[in-house]
Amino acid sequence: MDAVRVALLREVLAGTEWVAATRRFAGTLRGAVTPHGGGLLLVGSAEYEPWHLAAHLDDEAAWSGLPELSPTLVRHRVPGGAPAHLAVGLGRLAAAGRGETLLVVTPEQPGAGLLERVHDARRNGATVLALDGGDRDLHALAHDALAAPPGPPEGMDGAPSDLDLDTVQHLVSAAAGENSLPAPRGHRRFRDRLARLADGLTAPPPPRW
Repeated sequence: MDAVRVALLREVLAGTEWVAATRRFAGTLRGAVTPHGGGLLLVGSAEYEPWHLAAHLDDEAAWSGLPELSPTLVRHRVPGGAPAHLAVGLGRLAAAGRGETLLVVTPEQPGAGLLERVHDARRNGATVLALDGGDRDLHALAHDALAAPPGPPEGMDGAPSDLDLDTVQHLVSAAAGENSLPAPRGHRRFRDRLARLADGLTAPPPPRW
């Protein structure tokens, strides 16, 4: 999802809690990684691997000039022959500690094994964030959490039917790379705002993922 599509989605979601909620969570993420120069670990459940969010955060890190946002994707299963940046297993969580941030992303229950590893990482000083479907045990371990809605929020006339965890991830990653707070809406035409966003999309860096 590029910047223009994110802007369109934010327009659709205007008046709901989700634009502010995703920006708030993105601010927590950015505030956790930038003072320490990075150290962002991204992990999902055994059934859900957030590689798409990893790619978007990597792009945002390059476009915004904030390399701290570039994550290390931690995988439950590493296939043979995987490149180095996609070959980090769960053992990496055992080394997570002070100055590092662990972002857990999953639409389902994370499982007891992952929760235990997350607990150990927090006990060792890592900042734990959760972007999920609202698992109570995971939220109890997280310093900050954002639960994706099971469907369109109430009162969203014309909202897309697929406002799920993947869509929320797009909004969070885009907000994490923003270099300033959004300007007041004023009376500028929506087309003009989109044109300004589109200007920043020329010559994007090649993806690593």
